[in-house]
Amino acid sequence: MVAVMLVVHVHVHVVPDQVEAFRAATVANARESVREPGIARFDVLQQEGDPTRFILVEVYRDEAAPARHKETAHYQLWRDTVAPMMASPRTSVRLANVFPADDAW
Repeated sequence: MVAVMLVVHVHVHVVPDQVEAFRAATVANARESVREPGIARFDVLQQEGDPTRFILVEVYRDEAAPARHKETAHYQLWRDTVAPMMASPRTSVRLANVFPADDAW
């Protein structure tokens, strides 16, 4: 069986005085994102010891789902809201799912 799930880790460094606002906007986006049929998970993680660092773990059901996600109103609102909160541009790493099997998500 060939994996089709796509996992994306988005790394974000936030300006220190914007951490709470970033966190609130990102959780709001995540709550809407998990309702999308193409998204299996959308986790928001904050680094221990450095609260200005976040990782978003986005699990998409197929290769087209990230593009569909970026067309949603909640993503566009998040993108525009958090852009000035970033200490540096966000980066991402795309990963192929290995385990658990795609049908276990």
